[in-house]
Amino acid sequence: MVAERQNDPGRRYRLSCLAFASLFIGGVPLFLFGVFLFLGPLSLVDAGFSCAGSLAADACLSVFFFVQHSSMIRREFRVRVENYISREYYPALYSIVSGISLLLVLGLWQRVSHVIWETSDAWSWTMRALFFLALAGYLWGAGSFRQFDPFGTRHLIVLARGKTPRPISLVAHGAYRWMRHPLYFFSVLMIWAYPVVTFDRLLFNILWSGWVVVGTVLEERDLVHEFGEEYRQYQARVPMMIPYRFPR
Repeated sequence: MVAERQNDPGRRYRLSCLAFASLFIGGVPLFLFGVFLFLGPLSLVDAGFSCAGSLAADACLSVFFFVQHSSMIRREFRVRVENYISREYYPALYSIVSGISLLLVLGLWQRVSHVIWETSDAWSWTMRALFFLALAGYLWGAGSFRQFDPFGTRHLIVLARGKTPRPISLVAHGAYRWMRHPLYFFSVLMIWAYPVVTFDRLLFNILWSGWVVVGTVLEERDLVHEFGEEYRQYQARVPMMIPYRFPR
């Protein structure tokens, strides 16, 4: 029965379509988010709010994304949703919903033109260089996590081929020998590596950096639950986000 289900052409087609949808709907907003970090707001919609109104709207958009993203990634939420949909579809569902949520944030974000501070030309180039160094670090971290599958596409493709995905194992290669959450560390660097800080950018930097830290703490709890003593030993020898010591 299991073999027949795995070889079902209709199921393979659904899995392949879902993998493509997840890659596109999850990937495009993530690329635009990188553009947002480097160039500033996309300014697709101007609601005509006052400075305070724009900041309030931006804060609400941020909180909306935080709640969606952090809720769906929690183990308790996944267990509840898997009572209604197959577990194999959940990573792609998470990617698609997160992509749509992020796209709403980027599209509706309200720019506030008041400048708080602006770096000189030399420092501006330094900040730009820091952004690309952080981006390279992020890619290094993603490459170090050999099971990195942010859109759930690899998981679905393996299933579509009639194979069983390998369970996620504890990774301690490359960047993960220096810190337990390199992707979050380099994301925070990219958030702050912007030479012109307006009111809305400062709000963004503070809220999103704080969310990254809170999300990291919550994720640590889930990882301890999943890997137990093995992860506690990893915690003891590797810093969480700031690589302040050499790997042992």
